[in-house]
Formats: sequence, C-alpha cells, structure tokens
Amino acid sequence: MAVNLYDSAYDLEKAIRQSKQYADLKRLYDEVNQDESAKRMFENFRNIQIQLQQKQMMGQEITHEEVEHAQKTVALVQQHDKISKLMEAEQRMSQVITELNQIIVKPLEELYGNPEQ
Repeated sequence: MAVNLYDSAYDLEKAIRQSKQYADLKRLYDEVNQDESAKRMFENFRNIQIQLQQKQMMGQEITHEEVEHAQKTVALVQQHDKISKLMEAEQRMSQVITELNQIIVKPLEELYGNPEQ
C-alpha cells in the first residue's frame, strides 16, 4: 500500500501545531508582540539577524562593526525577560524541528550513508 507523503507531512504539521513546544512559543511570541517596547526591540534584533544572513548567503563579508552591533543587540534582548523567554522557546522548537528532520532523512542516510560519518 502506497503512502501519500504529503498527507503524512500535513499530519506532522498538525501535530507540531498541537505540541506543547509550539503552544509555548506562540504564547510567548504573542506576549512580546503585545508589549510595544519588547516588540520593537525584538523586530530590530530579527532585522539585524536577517541582514547578516543575507550578506552571508550572498558571499559578502560581515564587518567587525556589524558583528559588534549584533552582539550588543543580542546582549540587550537577552536582558529583556519576555524576549529572553521567547528566544528559549525558539531554541526548544528548533531542537524539535532538528530531531524531526533527522527522523525524516533517516531512510536516505541509510540508503546513501551519512557523509558526517
């Protein structure tokens, strides 16, 4: 019997949305967005992240000043209780996604071998 991978993927999406990790992340994200100063600070932090990632992907060098500015911004947002909690929840959700990805690619790794080994 053939399995419809897309149906399974949508089932996984539904399971993620119903997970404690996602519920915590959404609650904390909503809390940050309801606090105007936290929202501005978090948006600024995310914009800096995106700009640096785009430069990296385009092969552009990131300057020492940009790195320093990013580090100062990270230190600042980590001091904000709501943002700090949100970032911790993002890390937990990211870990779940990483683990799910490892499970998903396992058949391909078994077939082709894991290049990290």
